[in-house]
Amino acid sequence: MIRFLVLAGYFELTIYLHLSGKLNQYINMHYSYLAYISMVLSFILAIVQLYIWMKQVKTHSHLNSRLAKVTSIALLAIPIVVGLTFPTVSLDSQTVSAKGYHFPLSDGTNLAIQASEGTKSQYLKPDTSSYFSKSAYEKEMRATADKYLAQDTILITDENYMEVMEAIYDYPNEFDGKTIQFTGFVYKDPIHENSQFLFRFGIIHCIADSGVYGLLTKGNTRQYENNTWISAKGKLVNYYHKELKQKLPTLEVESFTKVDKPENPYVYRAF
Repeated sequence: MIRFLVLAGYFELTIYLHLSGKLNQYINMHYSYLAYISMVLSFILAIVQLYIWMKQVKTHSHLNSRLAKVTSIALLAIPIVVGLTFPTVSLDSQTVSAKGYHFPLSDGTNLAIQASEGTKSQYLKPDTSSYFSKSAYEKEMRATADKYLAQDTILITDENYMEVMEAIYDYPNEFDGKTIQFTGFVYKDPIHENSQFLFRFGIIHCIADSGVYGLLTKGNTRQYENNTWISAKGKLVNYYHKELKQKLPTLEVESFTKVDKPENPYVYRAF
């Protein structure tokens, strides 16, 4: 009976996350079909366990001790309890301040940062190179960059946000001088008073590899508070950031307009 309740709990949890609109805070929605498949499988297995319990069908188990049985059930129940009782909070500038933002320098990623966070480092640049071979990644990003370089004005949307940002950071010199428009939330640069970042939190596969991605902006005469959502338009220039010791693609602002927070503040990487 307990197995039935646990499996039914997984089924109900997935339905709850879907109906409440919270599923997009855990996984890349391009892979939402996997969650629905697991929901169906949980339902089928729950029915099987209910049948076994009602018919008193004898089953074989490798969990012989009472402690082992209780422990296994408790471990399986933890995700259900967490999913149904713990509140979900949208990531914002406070998360950026707490975890920081990093840019991978030419000598590679800071592994100490990764170890301290327990997840992949958050970069200004989305990095999907680990999912391809070197040649396949270069070919993929070259094609992506050429597609957007051919446009007079690059409009960055929820759908293409991650791939455009990755292309900009991969080929900063080629995008220098290009006009772009995108939306993000304000994060005040703690080092430079007149500089503001515009960020979106992006998910490559799941929340464990989420990061804060966006651009440094300069030239805006009005300073906004953190977490203010802005639609910005301007030209890209390469600006040397002393603290990050790296040239960053930077938006020289032409327009900087306050907008409402989008219904879904996250963006996802499409493959």
